[in-house]
Amino acid sequence: MKLVHTIADLRDALRPHDSPALVATMGNLHAGHLALVKTAKPLGDVTVASIFVNRLQFAPHEDFDTYPRTLEADCEKLQAAGCDVVFAPSEREMYPEPQGFKVHPPAELADILEGHFRPGFFTGVCTVVMKLFQCVFSEAKGRRTAMFGLKDYQQQLIMRRMVKQFALPIDIVGAPTERAADGLALSSRNMYLSEAERAEAVQLSLALRGLARDALAAADGLERQLPGLEQRAMQALAARGWQPDYLSVRRREDLQPPKPGDALVVLGAARLGKTRLIDNLEV
Repeated sequence: MKLVHTIADLRDALRPHDSPALVATMGNLHAGHLALVKTAKPLGDVTVASIFVNRLQFAPHEDFDTYPRTLEADCEKLQAAGCDVVFAPSEREMYPEPQGFKVHPPAELADILEGHFRPGFFTGVCTVVMKLFQCVFSEAKGRRTAMFGLKDYQQQLIMRRMVKQFALPIDIVGAPTERAADGLALSSRNMYLSEAERAEAVQLSLALRGLARDALAAADGLERQLPGLEQRAMQALAARGWQPDYLSVRRREDLQPPKPGDALVVLGAARLGKTRLIDNLEV
């Protein structure tokens, strides 16, 4: 496995290959990231993992400065997972000058749910991913693949739309959410949880499952009943000491309010103590 820190060295490492498969991360890797790497391996002739904590997607009050940087441990995990190239650039390498050009996703997709509570988040994500795509795929001659975990459902949907609208020859592949034995979605931020909070944290996924059951039971009355179902799910979580941002049932294809017969996804984000957790469930 090669570890490179510059765009020039990355392109040199990839030049002998035709079909890169990319897993973009911010490091502090867990089994979910490694599952993406393993899924990516048969989809190309070289598997690339990027590790970069992207300032552009953090609000001033968020955890950019304290987000764990664990490059040595991450590289050991990636090598064991069969990764071929790790791209771990510095901030100066990725942004040698202020990033004035940015990718602004459409408001109807990016300013709802996660984007409503984290203004500008998806602009930061789209901008860094577009730049990573240029770094990794610019000289590729064959299939180009980028892996995204479905835990961040809204993010992977935005990535698909971005690739489509910019006519980028890149396949976006979504991988199922990896979960702990009790059902908690794996996340790099789970390490912030205290022992008691970790035991409680599974309640978010349980709340989403309950909301999904209620939405399916509503059948043709879904549009009328949904606001009350969502409100009750949030109130129940708040009663356990959480601070929920949203628990919402949406149409899978575009995250708009659903109609009877639509394929559904249930999404949620809530703060437990100082840790904000997200999860989703396709119905």
